[in-house]
Amino acid sequence: MSYVIRPARLSDAPAVTELLNQVDIFETGRPETDPTSVEADLKHPEVDLARDSWLAFDGDRLVAYALVWDESGGERLDADHYVLPDHQEAGQRLFTELEARALAKARENGASRAVVHLHLHTEPTLDTGLIRERGWSVVRRYHVLDRPVDPAVDRAPEPPAGVRLRACADEADRRRVHTLYQATFADHFDFQPRPYEQWLHDVDAETLDWSLVWIASTEEQGDAGFLMSRNDRESMGWIRSIGVLREARARGLGGLLLRHAFAAYAALGRDTVGLGVDTGNTTGAPGLYARNGMTLRYAVDTWETVLS
Repeated sequence: MSYVIRPARLSDAPAVTELLNQVDIFETGRPETDPTSVEADLKHPEVDLARDSWLAFDGDRLVAYALVWDESGGERLDADHYVLPDHQEAGQRLFTELEARALAKARENGASRAVVHLHLHTEPTLDTGLIRERGWSVVRRYHVLDRPVDPAVDRAPEPPAGVRLRACADEADRRRVHTLYQATFADHFDFQPRPYEQWLHDVDAETLDWSLVWIASTEEQGDAGFLMSRNDRESMGWIRSIGVLREARARGLGGLLLRHAFAAYAALGRDTVGLGVDTGNTTGAPGLYARNGMTLRYAVDTWETVLS
């Protein structure tokens, strides 16, 4: 089949969103992608759309999309890849493009190889046999969990004595959340430290409702945990990140932040709240989420290839 391949433009965001939601329906049964997240990806400061993005068209129909970006300044790069199930050839052509570009970017950084990570649904529209032949393999699994919320049931919890929750209200609070994020996620798989300005872009701060970001503090330790969430997904309220400092764990701060978020989203009229968790997480997060009523919605694998 003959495909037309060209770089993406910011004006392509609606078409890319439509493609990703078609893929979502195949993989999860419902659309999961919002235009805001697609626009943020296309505006990523480490992405040069002319060289780091690809769209594949069958006639006028967009059938595949890929993006590669570099946050490490070294050999580690990340990629996105989406393809409709009947257009695997287009998908493979985009893999050829993104692999070549990833290796070139790594070499520009002074590295001799590129280690590329890609997230895919565990039952994706992509034929994973084709990328196994290219040298890709699964290195990690994540679970997307969700929980129904109801304003009649999910009411804001009362913090225990010596604990306070506050919404992220100003620049100082935003910087505190950044500091807490860097500290609480430093030991997580694939974590890459980010300075404040780059982190703001990562979390799409321009469109983030900071009143839905909360900080937990204790009398002994001060600010010790945070929860960052978004209310712009069509399907559910989304908890992007939750973290508690190691020295403040086992005090119930994570559960308090979760239940506070459930109550807030129920009050906003949402009926579901979701989040993603690394199944290899060693902080006890999977158990925390299970104890608070969250169950598996679907799973995502991290695929890796090493190019040289």
